[in-house]
Amino acid sequence: MHKMTFAEKALAYASGKQETQAGAVVTVEPHICLSHDNSAAIAKNFKEIGAANVRYPDRILIILDHCVPAADEKNAANHRDIREFVRKQGIKHFYDINYGICHQVLPEEGFARPGGVIVGSDSHTTTAGAFGAFAVGIGRTEAAAVWATGKMWLRVPETIRIELTCEFRRRVGAKDLALKILGDIGADGALYRAVEFAGPAVAKLTMADRMLLCNLAAEAGAKNAFFPSDKKTRDFLATAPKRYEEREILPDEGASYERVINYDLSEIEPGLACPHTVDNYSPVTKKAGTVIHEALIGTCTNGRIEDFREAAEVLKGKKVSPTVRLLVFPASTRIYRQMIKEGLAEIFLDAGGVLMNSGCGPCLGAHEGVLAVGEVCISTANRNFKGRMGCNEAFVYLASPATVAASAVAGTITSPV
Repeated sequence: MHKMTFAEKALAYASGKQETQAGAVVTVEPHICLSHDNSAAIAKNFKEIGAANVRYPDRILIILDHCVPAADEKNAANHRDIREFVRKQGIKHFYDINYGICHQVLPEEGFARPGGVIVGSDSHTTTAGAFGAFAVGIGRTEAAAVWATGKMWLRVPETIRIELTCEFRRRVGAKDLALKILGDIGADGALYRAVEFAGPAVAKLTMADRMLLCNLAAEAGAKNAFFPSDKKTRDFLATAPKRYEEREILPDEGASYERVINYDLSEIEPGLACPHTVDNYSPVTKKAGTVIHEALIGTCTNGRIEDFREAAEVLKGKKVSPTVRLLVFPASTRIYRQMIKEGLAEIFLDAGGVLMNSGCGPCLGAHEGVLAVGEVCISTANRNFKGRMGCNEAFVYLASPATVAASAVAGTITSPV
């Protein structure tokens, strides 16, 4: 029998086959189809293809997060239309503006599962691969078709395996690794490929680390990214109110990979993605002294409790530079509450930061922190192309929570090490 990668094995199982291989086309029934504020556009497509009722209301997950609360009349009408569609279609799994960012709420509420197939009308749906799932971003028309039929076809992707060894140094973490990987392989280095993370260092990574690496795999064009499930996975999902049947799927020993890349975590240093592409990599030290105007900690990439603990350690007892606006966006209300409970919220406020509601806001230039012409932001988000934060003539650097916190205090890009 053909030795299979995770992607091959997961899609074989999901399509009822004994085995499959890269390049094959299979039809699957995803156990969850995720969408967010773009659900109104999907509903329009749904109507245009002649569908009247969704096939499986309990497999649709809609989370409002991109512009919450609504910043203008257009977004307010969009949210209203989504709520009405949810009501008419009897969709059970709807999370309004008070829950958080979809890629965080999905696993928190228990919709991620080892061995499951998740599709979502957002490229960063790959985040859920941190839980041992096959999680893939799809287009709005594809999502409408899944709503109508409960099925979709997928081409089985070739796989890149990334082997991790050793441990990170203090104040260096998964974001620094992810930016280094992107710099090495390029923004199209994993185009329509699966990414498997493996090696002895995997067991030491937190779920936040794994979610970040799967999230940023999308920025290399990856179709999906994967971490093997383990006790950390199970412990996280055990806190969720909803549980799906799990089927742990692991790659076969001896599976064939398109490429294997090795990283020694002890050699990773604080890094940046410089304007205006995610693969424009630089060590922080080479850009030290660059003046910044805004610092953003949070989003679906670095908005988890571990991220805020790290940033708070850097900020405690210090003040943000008077020339910098520090914005803090927890990835979910659950994380927001935990920040308050642990005293982290107070540290950010005492430092002069602004604690925002959980949402995507400035990350996509919707509201709550867009930039002006000529301004520079250092952000923990996942994209930095022109116009990403609302202005085509602004500049966005991507970095880790520790680097962003240190830079907010200094008023210039600064290494936390």
